[in-house]
Amino acid sequence: MFLPPKRSLAALAVSLVSATTLLAVPATPAAATSVRPAAAAHAAPRVATLVDVRASHHPGLDRVVFEFGGPLPARRSARYVSRLIADGSGRTVPVAGDAILGLRFGGAAGHDLNGRPTYGPARETFALPGVIQVVNAGDFEAELTFGIGLARKSSYRVYTLTRPSRVVVDVKTPYRTVPVGTYFLDSRAYAAGRGPYTVAVSRPVTPPSTARGALQRLFAGPTQAEYAKGLRFVASGATGVRSVVVRDGVAHVRLTGSVTSGGSAFTVADEIMPTLKRLPGIRWVKIYDAHGRTERPKGRSDSIPDSLEP
Repeated sequence: MFLPPKRSLAALAVSLVSATTLLAVPATPAAATSVRPAAAAHAAPRVATLVDVRASHHPGLDRVVFEFGGPLPARRSARYVSRLIADGSGRTVPVAGDAILGLRFGGAAGHDLNGRPTYGPARETFALPGVIQVVNAGDFEAELTFGIGLARKSSYRVYTLTRPSRVVVDVKTPYRTVPVGTYFLDSRAYAAGRGPYTVAVSRPVTPPSTARGALQRLFAGPTQAEYAKGLRFVASGATGVRSVVVRDGVAHVRLTGSVTSGGSAFTVADEIMPTLKRLPGIRWVKIYDAHGRTERPKGRSDSIPDSLEP
């Protein structure tokens, strides 16, 4: 199920003045003044603490705001990347979208002195025309790394604001979108044994690739507000969609990852099929595993791979 992960580390800068130096100086106001420059010289720069990440749509653009407690990050950079790399491990961090805008903040942290996150989930989904996800990929040694998953690669602008300290990313959305219904598991209904077990939520996608866009939004998972209502994305081991081809009313969906039901009666197929069948021109859905296998590859009928059987 889709669970927004969190990650955190602790960073603390402490200025020290040796006990030997303090003992050697007479305890007078003048002497106390004389040690302040030395202490200041050893003080570390203040680290900006990320306290919130939010995103919203405005006319012609999507806006992502990173708000910091204290100063602005000392260093800021943004560029498009082919994949998001986790700091330290070097592993690829999955991000939903056709383009990834990578961001780095130097002199910044996303956790408190006890290692607790200060800004919310490390992966958050948004139902916006351009911005699909904002994902953290690193919070180590006063370096923060994020990736913004976008529906399309588009021009962007990065700027700062103060009172409070904010780094703002505006991504232009000069394209038309249409709403589609994306179906997620209603975990509360499922636990109570009350059908239907799926709930549709609205997502904007760019035509004409509405089927691909709908599945892209599905694999991004629910928003935080939807998650709080009990909606979940059941991936069944699938990591994404390699291709979607619609022919003669049949949508052929090839998944990536190690697809398996794990013995569950509810699988990713129960989310994919209603999501696609709501689209014009699709009556049947055939789902293939990463090796291109499905139970009924021919004819006008629904089909799933053997691995998704309970």
